[in-house]
Amino acid sequence: MENTTIPSADGMHLRRLRDLTEFEVADGNPDVRGWSVRGGDGKKFGEVFELIVDSQALKVRYLDIELDAALQINEHERHILLPIGVAALDEDGDNVFVTSLTQESVLEYPPYVEIQITREYEEAMLRSLKLPLPAAGPGSFYDQDSYNDQRFYQRRRLGEGS
Repeated sequence: MENTTIPSADGMHLRRLRDLTEFEVADGNPDVRGWSVRGGDGKKFGEVFELIVDSQALKVRYLDIELDAALQINEHERHILLPIGVAALDEDGDNVFVTSLTQESVLEYPPYVEIQITREYEEAMLRSLKLPLPAAGPGSFYDQDSYNDQRFYQRRRLGEGS
């Protein structure tokens, strides 16, 4: 018999946290919305605007970053998405660090048009971060370190001595 599985629509499982009334940031993890985002050069290039959640897996997949107005980017292109696993927390200063980007290189990053997250866009993000694309095959696209939310919260847990 033929495989009659209908693939899910690109990006339909990805939703803004504010749109999901049944989902909230896990206990013990900070809500990083509003935190400064700094690159590998230590310079701030934006703020965490929203968290993008995989509503099927109930995991945060992306940080929606609003780029700083000082970067002089067209207001319609001032948002980017970052896979959660490429960022690290600095809770003491309410900062999120993304060592693979700088205030300059973020200008070459593909802009995010809200609610349009296609697989092509996800792959363009990974290429901009110089990360490997997931191998085609049975696993999930998100089964890689770039999307590992434990990496994001790891520094915080280490700092707590747990």
